Amino acid sequence: MNRDEALAIVNQYVKNPNLINHMLAVEAAMRFYARKFGEDEERWAVAGLLHDFDWEIHPTMEEHPTAGEPILRERHVPEDIIHAVLSHATHTGIKRETLMERALFACDEVTGLITAIALVRPSKALYDLKSKSVKKKWKDKSFAAGADREEMELGAKELGIDLWEHVDNVIAAMNLIAADLGLAGLEQDNT
Repeated sequence: MNRDEALAIVNQYVKNPNLINHMLAVEAAMRFYARKFGEDEERWAVAGLLHDFDWEIHPTMEEHPTAGEPILRERHVPEDIIHAVLSHATHTGIKRETLMERALFACDEVTGLITAIALVRPSKALYDLKSKSVKKKWKDKSFAAGADREEMELGAKELGIDLWEHVDNVIAAMNLIAADLGLAGLEQDNT
């Protein structure tokens, strides 16, 4: 499965631009980690892009992502990608066994927190965001309260990377597509 085929699935099932941006952010982070670990970048990116494709049609924890599994099978998504999508949600009980699965879990929640922090900065951008700023907001449990910090810590641990190094890695990955995410900010608008 290539990116265009994955995007066709996303475009069919996802209409919310914020959800699409989240999926693009996870895709970018997965590309980063595939390069870092010497893995198949396209395959990892597709897993990141597809991980929440069914959230709008199955918006409950009981359904997402397991109810989307048959759709992925009908679309001939490779089994390792389907397993990664299923294992990214802890409530499914499906164990994360591969490096790709652990990376997807590690990248999912943290991209949302990074996006929320970028949006409240004066620049409204990623270009000037560092893990130090994320640490400050991390302690404020009322900020982005839906971002599960325990899952983020667990994800970095399962991936074998220090949490704050992981945050910097994901920021760097998201910076590569900041304009697509609407997070290029003022600096990018002036060029």
